[in-house]
Amino acid sequence: MNDDGADIILKTRNLKKTYMQGKVPVHALQGVDIEVERGELISIVGPSGSGKSTLLSLIGMLDSATEGDVFIDGIEVTKSEGKEFPRLRREKIGFVFQHFNLLPALTALGNVEIAMRFARKHKNDRIRRAKEVLTEMGLGDRLNHKPSELSGGEQQRVSIARALVNKPAIILADEPTGEVDTKTRELIVNIFRQLSDGGQTVIIVTHDVWVADRTDRTITLIDGMVKN
Repeated sequence: MNDDGADIILKTRNLKKTYMQGKVPVHALQGVDIEVERGELISIVGPSGSGKSTLLSLIGMLDSATEGDVFIDGIEVTKSEGKEFPRLRREKIGFVFQHFNLLPALTALGNVEIAMRFARKHKNDRIRRAKEVLTEMGLGDRLNHKPSELSGGEQQRVSIARALVNKPAIILADEPTGEVDTKTRELIVNIFRQLSDGGQTVIIVTHDVWVADRTDRTITLIDGMVKN
C-alpha cells in the first residue's frame, strides 16, 4: 500500500519507449507515470499512435522499456531476467485481444486449459479450473465447441476465461469490443465490471467512448504522454 492506504497493484515510473525507424528515433512513450489500485476498472484512450498499445505491451511484459520501471504487485518486473520474466508474465498478467487469438483446432475447453500448461498443474486440475471459468462466463454448454462453432461474443468470452484461468493480478484487454456487436459489447463490459467489483484489476485500451465512460477512470495518452 502507498502512504494514503491505497492498495496499488500497478505503478509505472518515468516509462519511456523509443523505436528506430531507419535512423530516425520515434518516441512512443515519453515518461509515463501511472498508478492503478487493486480492483480498479481502467480505460486507456487516445488517438492512433499515442502510445496506448505500447504502454499495454510494457505493462504486460511483452516488450522492454527504453527507460523507466514497471511495478506489479510490488515486484519491479522491469528488472526480472531469464526464466523469471515469463513466469511473472504468466502469473501476473492475463491478456484479452481484439481478434480473440483462439487456436482453431482446440475446443473452448482446450483453449482455456492450454494457458495452464506451463503452470505445473495436473491435467485434471487444469481441466477442472478451465471448466470453472468457462461456466462463470456463461459457456458451460459450449465447452466442446471449437471457435468456428462459436459466435464472436462467445469467442471473446472464451478469451476472457483464458485470461482469468491463472488468477492473474491484472487483466489487460486490447480493444476487446472491437470485433463484436453492440449487444455483445455491453455484455463484455458488464463482465469486466463484475470482475472489478470482485477485486480483479482490469485495464482496457479502447477507442470506444461508450466503453471508456463505463470504467472507473480513464487515462488519456497524447504523443506518448499522459494528458492531465
